[in-house]
Order: sequence, then C-alpha cells, then structure tokens
Amino acid sequence: MVLALAVTSTTAALAQPPGKIYRLGVLATSQPAATWRSAPQLRAFLEGLQQLGYVEGQNLAIEYRSGEDMLERLPELAKELLALKVDVLWVPTCGAPLTAAMRATTTVPIVVAACSDDIVAAGIVQSLAHPGGNITGIQKLTPELAAKRLELLKEVVPKASRVAILWDPGYSDFAADWAHLRASARSLGVTLLPVEAKGPAEFDNSFLTIVAMRADALITFSDAVGYFHRQRLADLAFQHRLAMMTPFEETTSAGGLISYGPSIPELVRHSTVFIDRIFKGTKAGDIAIEQPTKFDLVINLKTAKALGVTIPQSLLLRADKVLE
Repeated sequence: MVLALAVTSTTAALAQPPGKIYRLGVLATSQPAATWRSAPQLRAFLEGLQQLGYVEGQNLAIEYRSGEDMLERLPELAKELLALKVDVLWVPTCGAPLTAAMRATTTVPIVVAACSDDIVAAGIVQSLAHPGGNITGIQKLTPELAAKRLELLKEVVPKASRVAILWDPGYSDFAADWAHLRASARSLGVTLLPVEAKGPAEFDNSFLTIVAMRADALITFSDAVGYFHRQRLADLAFQHRLAMMTPFEETTSAGGLISYGPSIPELVRHSTVFIDRIFKGTKAGDIAIEQPTKFDLVINLKTAKALGVTIPQSLLLRADKVLE
C-alpha cells in the first residue's frame, strides 16, 4: 500500500550527514510562489519532509517556481532551478511540469508526486518496478476510476443521460481514462459531452457550453488546474445547478456534490520518501514507482439538498466521508 510507510523524524535525522544542506527544486503548475506554503497539498509536502528529518534553514533549502497557470513558462523555470544546482527536482504531476523537467535534465533526479499518465506506455520510464533513468515517484493512473465515477454519479442522478466531461487536454490526453469512461457510458446508456477548459480563464465559457449542451451532470478529470481552482469549479457547478463528480475530496469540501479518488495531500506527503532515498544515495532509476491503493468516496449532503438531489442510503453507507 502506497501510504503505509511511517518513518520517525528522529531516526531519519540521525541518518543525515552532519552539516549537509540538501537543495530541493519544486516546479509547480498553478500555486503562486507567494502562497505555496499555505496550500493543503504543499503543507503535507513540507510535513512529510520534516517527519523525515529535513528542516528548512538547517539541512534543507527549497527553491520554488510556479508557472501560475502559464504552462509555457515551465521549461524556463525548470532551467532556473537546475542552474541553482538542486539535488532533486520535484514536480507535483505529469504532463507539462514533468515534460519541462525531463527536457531540462537527464541527470538530476526527478520525483513526480501524482502522475495521471501511463508513464511506461509513454516511454518515460522502463517499468514501474525498475524505472531506469532519472525519474521515479507515484503514478496515480487509475483509469478504471473514470468508469467508477460515472457509475457512482449515475447512482446519484439515475435519470442523467447526458454527462459533460470537463478536462484540460494541455495537462494530459487522458487516453486510458477516456477508454474506460466511454465503455462505461455505453453500458449505462449515457452520452458523454467532452468540454475543454485550458485554464481558469476558460471556465465561464466552458460552463455556458455545458448548459447549452443540456448536460444533466458533470465529471471533471484529475488535472492540476482543476485541483488548484476547485473552489471556482464548485461555485460554477452550483451556480448552474449541476451535480458534479470529481476526483478530489477538496472540490467536494468546496461545494461540489461528490468525489472519488486517492487523497492528493497523502500522495504528496508520501512522495517525500522518494526524495529522502535519493538524498541518501539511491539512484532515482532504482526506486520502484508506486501506485495508490486507497480511494475515498466523499459526499456533500448540503450541496445535494440545495440541488434537490437525493443521495441513496446505500451510497451514504459506502461513503468514507459525508459532509453535512
């Protein structure tokens, strides 16, 4: 199980070479540099490092760069981080951040926290067990969850026959997700309505398109922009009275109806274990890539009531968390 590892900070700290200051580069997609330490997933990242014995100003220096939703900036930011002689380059996701990091270096170790792509099929690594090269981390690619989310949404809104899929093709092509989702849609008699949103500037028009297409409900894919701008997405879904299923618990907490997927903060926290191993001398290519095994079903009853949606008791009993 990906998240089963526990390491005490005391033991980890004793293993650190005395006087050594590790330099860690962080290449983010959306979270602004001014606020990155307050973001839940990045707080989990810092906590994970601290639990492993790494404290900023003592034995750790973190260099943070963010594209702030401008993906074209990432290649130059990756070069900036490498010029600072970082020991490890950490990226939260695959897609644009990982591509920028890969193109910038084939030698500095790269750790990816929550990759939605099939990185073996894409040729990024040799295998999950033996990645080779300079990349390791966590692959959260679970395309069967795309089908599961549609099934759960159909339980909540049984009459839904037209379901919009809001996604960002600039983040990933989500080929495996689409394949599972289309197969599920055929078996459920659902028509899928793909709607692109390449960044938050397109959200308003995307939702107008969804409404114009007469969608009965909405599913979002697990891209970084959707995670970072979850409050805006939750607000728009509520404004347009759309039952929204997402991969992220945080979106449901922000007012979305339902979510199903792994905990992003926990994946990010666990990714620090890879950084620790590299700092201690293990080659990135020798560290097996892990996958999540725990997925949480979260339901917002307050949103359900406001939308006039009745959540089946059978689903409430299966939920990991019910927000009231």
